[in-house]
Amino acid sequence: MSKQAFQICFFFKRIFKLRVAEPPEEIKQLFDQFSENGTMSVDNLLKFMIYYQKEETAKKEDAQEIFNSLRHLNIFQRKGLHFDAFFRYLYGDHNLPIPNKVHHDMDFPLAHYFLYTGHNSYLTGNQLSSESSSKPIIKALRRGVRVIELDLWPNSEKNDVEVCHGGTLTAPVDLNKCLHAIRDHAFDASEYPVVITFEDHLPPNLQDKVAKMVTKTFGTMLYCPESENLEEFPSPNSLKRKILISTKPPKEYLQTQDSKGKGNAQMLKTSSKKEVAQTERLYSRTGSDTIDEQGQVDEGELIEEEDEENAVPEYRNLIAIHATKLKDGLAKVLGRDQSKAKRLSMSEQQLENAINIHGSEIVRFTQRNLLRIYPKGTRILSTNYNPHVGWGHGAQMVAFNMQGTGKYLRIMQGMFRANGGCGYVKKPEFLLRNGLQSDVFDPNEPSHVQTHLKVKIYQGEGWHLDFGRTAFDQCSPPDFFIKLGIAGVPADTYKKEKSRVVVDQWAPVWNEEFTFPLTVPELAVLRLEVFDYDQAKKNDFAGQTCLPVSELKRGIRAVPLHDEKGDQYRHTRLLMRFQFD
Repeated sequence: MSKQAFQICFFFKRIFKLRVAEPPEEIKQLFDQFSENGTMSVDNLLKFMIYYQKEETAKKEDAQEIFNSLRHLNIFQRKGLHFDAFFRYLYGDHNLPIPNKVHHDMDFPLAHYFLYTGHNSYLTGNQLSSESSSKPIIKALRRGVRVIELDLWPNSEKNDVEVCHGGTLTAPVDLNKCLHAIRDHAFDASEYPVVITFEDHLPPNLQDKVAKMVTKTFGTMLYCPESENLEEFPSPNSLKRKILISTKPPKEYLQTQDSKGKGNAQMLKTSSKKEVAQTERLYSRTGSDTIDEQGQVDEGELIEEEDEENAVPEYRNLIAIHATKLKDGLAKVLGRDQSKAKRLSMSEQQLENAINIHGSEIVRFTQRNLLRIYPKGTRILSTNYNPHVGWGHGAQMVAFNMQGTGKYLRIMQGMFRANGGCGYVKKPEFLLRNGLQSDVFDPNEPSHVQTHLKVKIYQGEGWHLDFGRTAFDQCSPPDFFIKLGIAGVPADTYKKEKSRVVVDQWAPVWNEEFTFPLTVPELAVLRLEVFDYDQAKKNDFAGQTCLPVSELKRGIRAVPLHDEKGDQYRHTRLLMRFQFD
């Protein structure tokens, strides 16, 4: 690609000479430092990996594997790497910024990990009127999501079970389809356990039917504990390729809940599509919990569930993770005897209110029990919330709507790129520290800076292969710039930094460095977004990624970029350097 023409009006063309980005001078000097007579041997490359890239555990076999990956290139020489081949290695898949294999200790109880968690996993769009399907479940599992939520309701004849967002216009999907989708795709991306959370609105006869369906579908994949009174949950390693059911079945089919759901559904069914659209816009603008207060179906209603003693035995025996209730108030739940490990669900709004009074108690609760946070009912358009509020207080299951886009979903995706993308991330030790009240971690407490992350952006490439010639501008090549920042505890969440704009280049060169002081690097996520600058209108999106800071490899790394939904581009990536001081 040497020249590119763009049509101006009807008669004129603009011709641009497109250059290939020159390798940075700094990298040329590094090659000279670690090579001999312009050639880098396997031993030389190993030294570079150990001493500059800080890969202390690298072995000669690792360097040889890199050599072997470059043999197909015309620039590869049998005696060693010339500079061009070395530069291609730096941009390649053997030089990614975070490990691509599981490396956390997976032998601790489940409560010691953050789990990649979905909310209303069957919905294809908004929470009010979208379709229900097994396809979003499959997509989530392929991304590494480990917790799938299904809302179980009787069908209109009361003789079968369907999955839907009750009391809304969302169309149902058959439970069997959802269960088979989970069975067939649970371990496509990760061999670690999948948890299915049932939000149960069923009478006993349909609970019995669900028990038979679940047992038949999953067979030996299903984990059923020998006792209901587990002192602690098993480890992810011990549950590999297992399916776990988590729910809090009601004592009886609550007629009040049924009639409430019918009333809401009837109201929505008699509404016109225009009225539904107006309702969606109304609730997307408000930050209040109006829907919850008016009785719109929301998981908060489940606090009224009774004890599970009278639930169908076959159904109750399936439950591996028992959910508890908020009926008696949060203080009593947190203060109860903790001899039995359990799961508690709270809305994002409930959590934000609770941490002002019970922050330390919540952290303590999550050291042995599971805490699930879900979006408040006003998030009709399937938006999400700041996950660090939950993570900072030890919440393992921060449930997200996976079907959309947005800043917080990208942060969620970035956090779970950690640990090889297996869907389980070991919680930092300070969240498991169990001592005096003052020893319990508080993310809102002022803290000293633990380290400084230095990020240098050299250049980027690949846009011309992943985007059309006029994808950004009808009259010229793109003008790229980068925004970058940190998502984390309040003290670490800074205003975004911004690079300079590189004009009319498909292969931009920046050579700019940015520094971020971090008080809690273990929870920090580095955010990167690339845009095409446009003076007259909104800047065009050109790629993004989020990376867990605790996983970043030192040295010069190739950073692949993703689209707005989080799917990785085939070619587009940045060349960057990461250092910690």
